[in-house]
Parts: sequence; structure tokens; C-alpha cells
Amino acid sequence: MSSLPPDLAKIKEEIKGYAKEYGLDFFEVIFEVLDWNQINMVAAYGGFPNRYPHWRFGMEYERLSKSYAYGLSKIYEMVINNDPCYAYLLHSNHLVDQKMVMAHVYAHCDFFKNNVYFANTNRKMMDEMANHRTRVMRMIDTHGMDKVESFVDSCLSLENLVDYNALETRFFSKKVVENPEEVPRIKTKPYMENFVNPPEFMESQKKQMEQDAKQQLRIPPRPMKDVLGFLMEVAPLENWERDLLSIIRQEACYFAPQGQTKVINEGWASFWHSKIMTTKALKPDEFIDYAEHHAGTLAMQPGQINPYKIGIELLRDIEDRWNKGRFGKEYNECTDMKTRANWDKKLGLGRQKIFEVRKLYNDVMFIDEFLTPEFCARHKMFVFAYNVSADRYEIATREFEKIKKQLLFQLTNFGYPIIHVVDANYKGQQELLLKHTHEGVDLKSDWARETMKALHRVWKHPVHVDTVVDGVPKILSYDGTEFHEVRP
Repeated sequence: MSSLPPDLAKIKEEIKGYAKEYGLDFFEVIFEVLDWNQINMVAAYGGFPNRYPHWRFGMEYERLSKSYAYGLSKIYEMVINNDPCYAYLLHSNHLVDQKMVMAHVYAHCDFFKNNVYFANTNRKMMDEMANHRTRVMRMIDTHGMDKVESFVDSCLSLENLVDYNALETRFFSKKVVENPEEVPRIKTKPYMENFVNPPEFMESQKKQMEQDAKQQLRIPPRPMKDVLGFLMEVAPLENWERDLLSIIRQEACYFAPQGQTKVINEGWASFWHSKIMTTKALKPDEFIDYAEHHAGTLAMQPGQINPYKIGIELLRDIEDRWNKGRFGKEYNECTDMKTRANWDKKLGLGRQKIFEVRKLYNDVMFIDEFLTPEFCARHKMFVFAYNVSADRYEIATREFEKIKKQLLFQLTNFGYPIIHVVDANYKGQQELLLKHTHEGVDLKSDWARETMKALHRVWKHPVHVDTVVDGVPKILSYDGTEFHEVRP
């Protein structure tokens, strides 16, 4: 790694000044210039050069290196949510690219600092990752590389099984209530007893207390989405295994807000790099190069969502709508298409609104609230599906509600299956039962089996998943040697 040369240091101060002029608020940013080999290495480690050793990082490095060598992809920048923020620049980029990347980075750093979903993230994660490496290396020295790496494999297979909306660990009460207390009665005169404490009400309260007491015998007391956190507390693990599982979970929780805000975060960074470059930073002879690279960033690939494109266009749409007053009861109830098309109250609230959106929203909320039929029509959005008779993919519908539903479905829980721990003492034999919330898509059988193997490695007892297969309720089971599938 090298410090910034004088020309880039000058550009950095220039772009930083423009970003502050527009009201962006960010931690100090430390830029490092890397060659293609170094940036691929850092990217393979998720942006943290001092992470613990594992073969998956080597595999990711090989993938990135080959992709770069064959001209299939190129990493222009990386930025780390930290205080100070760290950002990596590719040495071979032209100066106009470095300008654009710096503007993009400063907007990302503003988002990291101010978005509510990053509020509880570790702002010293660069140091924490180095600490994790030290702890894992001690485990390797004590227990051997193969044993530790095997357990890391199992943990990484489960790292998406956390509750992204409640990332704090919950502790479970293991107190068993065998004899619940009597139902509390309101003191009254004997002749008023049946009126103040009616028998049917007292009976229902007693049944409820008995049910609550039985519920406390169940671990967890109610379905729990944070499978990793549950295993960390309850699974029969050795101390080093529990510590390693806590490291994997902590890192998963750190990266979770980035997955929750991919569209709005990249849209925010693209919005501001576009604004800074086109109004402040570009020289006349740089416009063509900038336009080409900016267009490449926003290009939509067939069958894929480009978060840069959707994010920036939605933010521009929000700014325009709030500048013109195209929101609220009066506008929404207007049915005259010509009036709606020419609607302009000249409120000038657009910039204020997008800063509010940057602060409070994640991707699901962003799409749910601000995607409009007009936006979908203007950007020619549609849902495609495979036509069996024609043996090809075709446009299935342009209906707004279906487009919105498809986008939200892809973004909810990052597209992963929603799994809850239901019972840690299934069948009374310490077996683990999980429940798959079926959303119309079956579990991938090969992925489910590998995940169940990893769960068994951690839980050390048979594992079961309550799900739906081809429209039929099924319980998938793994006992450590064989898989079984039965109807409940």
C-alpha cells in the first residue's frame, strides 16, 4: 500500500470541499492506492486485509484475479464503514476516474455515518477484524488448522441465519415454572365476588397462566429468527467453538446493514458523484471519459437488478417530486392526467427530502414507499418469466403492483429463505426443529442439505426443518448420517 501522490492528494482535497459544500457529513477518509493484485486481495477479504485465514478468501481472490485478467470486471473502488473510513483506489485508473471514485466514496461515508441502520455498527471494525485474526490464530495453534477450519466452514454456512432487524443477542430464561401461582383476584365483598371476579374469566386466566408456564419450558419460548445467536448461547459447544461462532456472527451483523441498504446506498453515492462531477469537478476535456464510465456503472444487465441505477433514479425522482409538490393527499387523489403531468407547486423541498430518506430508510422501505406507477412506466420496468412453449424468457407483465412485489420479494431478507428456531428439545430428545416460512419458493434441496449438515456439526444432535416441498408440507431431517423426508 502507498500513500496518496501529490496529484491525488490535491484532487482529494478538492472533492472533499465540494462534498462538504453540498452538505455531506462524513468521517475522515483515508485513501490508499493499490495495484490490481493488491486490490483484488483486499476485496477477497471483504475490504479488511487483516482477517483470519480461511480457504474461501483464497477462492475469492482467484475468482477476482481471473475476472480482471480476462477483462470481465474491474474494481474501481472499495470503501470501509469505519471511523476513520478507509477507501482503496486502483492505481491504473485515469485521473477522471479517481475524481469520480473519490466523490462516490465521500457519499458512501456520509451514508455510513448518518443512516440509522448503521448507527449500531462497530466504527472500529478495522481493529476488531485484526483482533478476530489474533483470536483465530491462537485457536489454530491450540487445536490445529484442520479442526478450526472445519468448524469455520460450518459457521460460514449459517452466517445468513441472523435476524437483521434485531441484531443484539437475546438471552433465554431456563427457569422451569411447574406450579404457576393462583390467578390474582380483586378484593371485594363476598356477595360481589361473582361480579368482580366472574368464574369464567378466572378460569380463562388460569388456563392462560398454565399455558405461559408450559411455554417457559420451551427453548426458545417463541420462534426465533436469529439462529446463529441461539446456537451461540444454547448449543453444546466447547469454549473455543463458542468464541469462533461469536466472531462469525459479529462479522455477519457488521455486514448486514450493507446488504439491507445496497440499493439506496449505491444510489446515494451515484447521485452525489454525478452531481459533484457534472457541476463542480469536471474539466472540459474530461466529460467524454466521465460520461462513458458513469454510463457503464449505471448500465442494466439482462435479468439483473443494478442497485446503482435503481437507487440514483429513485432519488432523482424523489427530489423532483418534492420540489414540485407531487406528493400528499391532493396530488394522490387527482385523477386528471394532464393536471398531474403539469403539477408544480414549486415547493423546493427535494434536497431536504432526499437527506431525510438517506437517514431513515433501508432498501425495502425505500422501494415500498417511493416506487410509483409513473416511475415504472418512465423506466420501462417489467417482470419477465420463462415461457415453456416458446422455450425462452419473455415479458410476463408490466403491472405496477407485480413489479413492486417482485422487487420487494428479491430484497426482503436479501433473498434468503426465512428460517426460525422453533424447538430445541424436539421429540423430547434435544433435537433441533426449525421452521421455514414458505413464500412460494421451495428450499433448494442441495443447499438445504449442506446447511443441515452444518447445523448438525454445531448442534451435535439430529436437525429437522419444517417446510413445504412441491406444495406438500414436509419435515426434512438429518441425523448425522442420513437424510429423511416425512409428512408431519
